Amino acid sequence: MKLGLWATVSFHRELHLMVWQPRGVLGEAHVDELILMLDETERKADHPFNRYADLSKLDSVEVSFDYVFRVALHRRTTYGERPNVKSVFYVRNRETAAVAMTHMIVMGDSPIEVRIFNTKTAAAKWLDVPIEALQLSR
Repeated sequence: MKLGLWATVSFHRELHLMVWQPRGVLGEAHVDELILMLDETERKADHPFNRYADLSKLDSVEVSFDYVFRVALHRRTTYGERPNVKSVFYVRNRETAAVAMTHMIVMGDSPIEVRIFNTKTAAAKWLDVPIEALQLSR
């Protein structure tokens, strides 16, 4: 099943939280779309917002280490000196954890603080939002 980007993203404006929940196969084209949307949304946003990426619905990941490294470097550079925000990866297997870990390491010491969790409860607590906020809005 292939979903367009907007079917996998929700904004909880009152909580300053973006939720992303890709499904199926995660490829570079989907991530590229997400990055373009993030760059544009950050430029236009009145307030900084935290991010929650739920990678638990993925069947597989088809992005290379080099690609994840380049994306993380781009995010560091593009986000620049904006206010600190939190970015969570919710993972349920080694494959998605490896992608999230690579991103987290490259993002180290940047205003986008990345953490990886294997429970939604811990992720919600760190983001200081109700666990229900970690769902896509329908």
